[in-house]
Amino acid sequence: MGMFIKILIASICVAYLAVKWTGPTFDPESLKGARVLVTGASSGIGEQMAYHYARFGAQIVITARREKVLQQVTEKCLSLGAQKALYVPADMSNESDPEKVVDFALEKLGGLDYLVLNHIGATRFAMWDGDVDHVKWLMKPNFFSYIQMAWRALPSLEQSKGSMIIVSSMAGKLSNPFTAPYTATKSALNGFFGSLSHELAMKESNVSVSICSLGLIDTDTAMNAVRGIITTPAYPASEAALNIIITGATRQLELYYPWYTYVMTLTKDWFPSLTNHLIRNAMNYNP
Repeated sequence: MGMFIKILIASICVAYLAVKWTGPTFDPESLKGARVLVTGASSGIGEQMAYHYARFGAQIVITARREKVLQQVTEKCLSLGAQKALYVPADMSNESDPEKVVDFALEKLGGLDYLVLNHIGATRFAMWDGDVDHVKWLMKPNFFSYIQMAWRALPSLEQSKGSMIIVSSMAGKLSNPFTAPYTATKSALNGFFGSLSHELAMKESNVSVSICSLGLIDTDTAMNAVRGIITTPAYPASEAALNIIITGATRQLELYYPWYTYVMTLTKDWFPSLTNHLIRNAMNYNP
């Protein structure tokens, strides 16, 4: 049985690499002058995406809560080659801020080619303690703000034949311990934008939707939350950010990063007991 599992996982990895190698070719020139809105861009993956877009010569609007940090990121984007770089502070748990941010980007850039939704609200990496109010609150930044911004930006994206890029998580595909509220919001994202992608295709809309399922990334926020608990290796935020950008630019439906996220989402249906065993044993937990 052990050898069979190893052969199966190896076969899945080979199939995954084959799909990657035969996928659409990324043309960096396609992003030169592109009008891009990136949320959650003051740190982590969002910050790295802003820098990559800047190197490609895009026009960028970034947003997060911390104005001073946003200003610093914007200045670096300009130094890296962004044609334009602007920022707007916003709190995505505030009902009016998501639409305000989209309106700002539309006004300053004259439209949008890419809507990159990446922000998340703060939540603890811990067993759920029954706090229903926190789950309700977390749905505001992690889910409701996403659909608000998508709807607000959709007319402009249809005019530009643009793309929505949804930064989600493996947690939205595969439940993990210590992340019940977070997992709920990511599952909602995957479900909503998966349905929206079908609807846009059925209407023959020219807007693409890319859903990016990420594993553990070495952002400061993630590392501080899971240090000493998760034994799974973390992957670099800069590389994750570049993969997300390429996925959106080539209008692919999904991204799994790093590679093991793809394997785990397949094995959860084929071998649920094995998958659950691997998940639980990746945690240092003593009751």
